[in-house]
Amino acid sequence: MIREPFNDGWRVSGRTSLFEQFMPAAATTEVTLPHDAMLAAGRSAEGSDGSHTGYHRPGAWRYDKDFEVPAEWASKRVTFEFEGVYRDAMVYVNDVFAGQWANGYATFHVAADPYLRYGATNTIRVEAQAHKDSRWYSGGGIHRPVHLLIGDLLHVTPAGLRVTTPQIDDDLAVAAVATEVINEGTGTRTVDVLLQVRDGGGAVVAEDRVPLTVLAGERATVRQRAYLRRPALWSVDAPNLYTATVRLTDAGGQVDEASTTFGVRSVTVDPFHGLRINGETVKLRGACVHHDNGPLGAAAIARAEERRVQLLKDAGFNAIRSAHNPLSTAMLAACDRLGMLVMDETFDMWTVSKTDDDYARRFPQWWERDVDALVAKDFNHPSVIFYSIGNEILEIGTPHGARWGRLLAERIRAQDPTRLVTNALNGMLAIMDLIPALMAQAAPAENGGFNDLLDGMGALAALPEVGERIAESAAVLDVVGLNYGDSRYLADHETHPNRVMVGTETFPTQIDQYWKLVTEHGHVIGDFTWTGWDYLGESGIGRPTYPDDPVAFGAPYPWLTASTGDLDITGRRRPVSYYRETVYGLRRDPYLAVQRPEHREHPFRPKGWAWSDSVASWTWDVPAGTPVTVEVYADADEIELLLDGVTVAKAPVGVDKAFLAAAEVPYEPGTLEAVAYQDGTETGRCRLVTAGAPARLLVTPDRPGLSADAQDLAHLDIRLVDERGTVNPVSDRTVTVTLDGPAALQALGTARPSTEEPFQANSCTTYEGHALAVLRPTGVDGRVTVTVRADGLPPATVTIEVTPRT
Repeated sequence: MIREPFNDGWRVSGRTSLFEQFMPAAATTEVTLPHDAMLAAGRSAEGSDGSHTGYHRPGAWRYDKDFEVPAEWASKRVTFEFEGVYRDAMVYVNDVFAGQWANGYATFHVAADPYLRYGATNTIRVEAQAHKDSRWYSGGGIHRPVHLLIGDLLHVTPAGLRVTTPQIDDDLAVAAVATEVINEGTGTRTVDVLLQVRDGGGAVVAEDRVPLTVLAGERATVRQRAYLRRPALWSVDAPNLYTATVRLTDAGGQVDEASTTFGVRSVTVDPFHGLRINGETVKLRGACVHHDNGPLGAAAIARAEERRVQLLKDAGFNAIRSAHNPLSTAMLAACDRLGMLVMDETFDMWTVSKTDDDYARRFPQWWERDVDALVAKDFNHPSVIFYSIGNEILEIGTPHGARWGRLLAERIRAQDPTRLVTNALNGMLAIMDLIPALMAQAAPAENGGFNDLLDGMGALAALPEVGERIAESAAVLDVVGLNYGDSRYLADHETHPNRVMVGTETFPTQIDQYWKLVTEHGHVIGDFTWTGWDYLGESGIGRPTYPDDPVAFGAPYPWLTASTGDLDITGRRRPVSYYRETVYGLRRDPYLAVQRPEHREHPFRPKGWAWSDSVASWTWDVPAGTPVTVEVYADADEIELLLDGVTVAKAPVGVDKAFLAAAEVPYEPGTLEAVAYQDGTETGRCRLVTAGAPARLLVTPDRPGLSADAQDLAHLDIRLVDERGTVNPVSDRTVTVTLDGPAALQALGTARPSTEEPFQANSCTTYEGHALAVLRPTGVDGRVTVTVRADGLPPATVTIEVTPRT
């Protein structure tokens, strides 16, 4: 079927009841999809779902779009494809109910034909809502793209082209292509089915042709094999892709066409060699990621998804886990192109709720359709190597929970036996009934702060009762995922030597310990940190807490982000990212970070989701001579610290924490340099330079141009720098962005974890000297001039060329 974008020209407003429609009409806003209606509704301490959603307000929304339906479509099939509507989507065509979907992250299709008026203007309406149904920021509305599918009465079904590679060696690979065709006409049809496979350069490298006869009302699957000589394998380091195209023709010409990319790669797992891709052992350097794009909210605009994947890979990750719902198609496509492995997750709950009105209320009736939608979406993506059937499911420690796990796993395997099935098990949840007694025996936390309360999670996971209760749920899986369960890695290997495990969710602060277990044991195949990228909602769970701070899971309004993640919501790497890169063995030079001097009396060490309260800066608004604590991350045995070339401290590495050295240095403006030594030989160095007063704005686009396609974006890094170009992080000020040309300011903001500034304004206050502006093309080509202003500084101007969409 022809797949056309259906994202322009939508109107969004608050949803009202039939009786409220007699009141003055609700305000409408014209939008281009993907769109996040919740982000636009703003935040408040009252009337929101609290810290879980970042104090964003719940709501109910309607989207409307008028579109023309040519008279000739009367002999066609017309279908709407929604990649994700949050949540409980109801679809109406010309005010008539046409379809629905409960899950907010699943791709679904709605047949339009019965409701269309041919040769006339038609209207589609989509209603959605979000209210106390998520443990993090969900966003709301049509947050993923929509397509209009138009095809002959005989056509390939929307997800009907599937490719596997059952045989692979250096000389030859077999691409087994299964194409599902449906005949919705009234007579028997015979068509010619041409399969062509193209390599990454576009050359046809294999083809096959067969006839196919399909009765009226019948579905038929045609299977063809393409033989690829000297195949270019897909891997993290070499993400080679092929394209398979199936074309249906009859005496009248072309009837239909379908195309998909795929990769040639094998995936195996065992407790001796671990995970192997194409026969080579791969250890998963994993990042859990939520679905939001920070300042863009939940809108899954293709370029934003691609940028996240690229920056995560640049930071040393080779795998991502979708937390805790299926990834967007755009992000999967980016993982395919860039070489990122994927664990795609289905649900955050099954039959037991975690919030007032979450998906557990829909799960019993919808789970099969949601699993089918996940497999259909993922099937041809070589980046996907795992399906995860759930995250911290509350019933996993019970026989009935294990039964549900088996049902989900087998539903997946029946459709896709080529991938691994896992489940992110949290052992603590399996013994919730025992925890009150265990807590009564334990001493109360002394230091305060939610992260302190997490210290006992590993000990709880190690209890023998956990192993007993999760045994059946674990037996359902190809790989046992463990959330904060590293204490089970070795114990369970003794009792279950055939069990393969992966850390599906772990504390970022303990990566040195986790990675040692991963590298030393074949049955432990990787680690997924919480999180790779900071996110909206669960506000403040990764914040450093001090003696006067309240002991609570979330932080009070106006906290916005979780404040955990190797990268912040704008894509800047935080100090923990460089520590992780060092632990992984990917970084040779040391890395310098400095703990905030204002908290020197109560230094915060890494704990739970909170890294030390440090910044990579030697610019501080404190008197000269003030003692500050300097951290250096290095794969070395000693660090020497030089201030303006004079040695001010030496410190061993790994005394309190592996790969970490710390020393107290009196603050003096200048150049602070760290030199790493191994066995007395220098192995690398890095430095921080004190910034002068901000002298100018430095605006750097992530690319020189972009396409007129509204799924493209330009990200502009805005920095306050001194005369030498050094960022000043202590003199933040308001910046204002204006545009001239065919683009709109989609978002403007910073990674400030606590703020009342919206992302939709054209001004914001920099954070640590940084801000991010996101531009979205308006659909036509031309030149965009971007001007950034700040009080007391000359304006900065950049131009971006917008080329016609391809």
